[in-house]
Amino acid sequence: MLLVAACSKPKKTDTTVLAEVGPTQLTTEEALHQIPAVVLQSDSLSALQQYRDDWIRRQLILQEADRLNFTSRPGMEEKLRRMREEFILQQVQDYIISEFEEDLSVSEQEARDYYQQHKDRFVLDERYVRYRHLVAASNAEAESAKRELMQGIDWETVARKYSKYAELKIRESERYWPISVAGSDIRMLNRYLQIIGPSEISPTYRTGGEYHFVQLLDERPEGDHPDLDWLIGQIKEWLTLEKRKRAFNTYVKNLYLQGQANNEIKIHSVIDGQTNQAVMKTDTLNTPYNE
Repeated sequence: MLLVAACSKPKKTDTTVLAEVGPTQLTTEEALHQIPAVVLQSDSLSALQQYRDDWIRRQLILQEADRLNFTSRPGMEEKLRRMREEFILQQVQDYIISEFEEDLSVSEQEARDYYQQHKDRFVLDERYVRYRHLVAASNAEAESAKRELMQGIDWETVARKYSKYAELKIRESERYWPISVAGSDIRMLNRYLQIIGPSEISPTYRTGGEYHFVQLLDERPEGDHPDLDWLIGQIKEWLTLEKRKRAFNTYVKNLYLQGQANNEIKIHSVIDGQTNQAVMKTDTLNTPYNE
């Protein structure tokens, strides 16, 4: 029973103080809340130390700003007001869009239809290639891998048998790459891919104590249409952004019409400052949209 009770206690937050500058304190809990998770995963101790040092620097500057009464300097109040307005506008926009989020999803079929309707817009701007890259620990292993590939043995089997970073190299061989990027981490491999033909295997190249070769599998020429599978995610993202834009602009136009109906909006001439009683057409309202 004691064990169960101990396990059911809520987890305490870490309020250990990391630094103090004047009356202001930084706790571990606050720091962990601000540091991105991906940074913490790589090296949490170093991330905490870096954040703590940056925090001390910021606090020293802020305290100096207070000593100089900096916010009372000419123009500062107006700048702070504009910054506050911009922040509120962005947050409200995000909130409004989130209210429509369920209606803004884009299906895979919508993306496919868009691709078919606008296929002429999607053209490769350079040659694309699909290739295999094997990284062996010795020249003998590299040559053995070549022989087995030429004998028709399955690439995944050969890669797992002879290649370093086998799973990564298998995944990389499943997609097409722009020729400017293919093998570009090692310049010589990129040169080989520029000149070898489909199914051909390059000479072995030694660098950094490792032995490399590439085999060209397929190529797509410049000006060709890319496969939809290459673009489906990107098209869905484009269409989602467009839906968000339209939803937000429609919402703001409705606010504009409501303001007009309540006589809350007065439009003045940019020439003489006189009130312009003409009603503005709603389709001329340009609403800024930031994504």
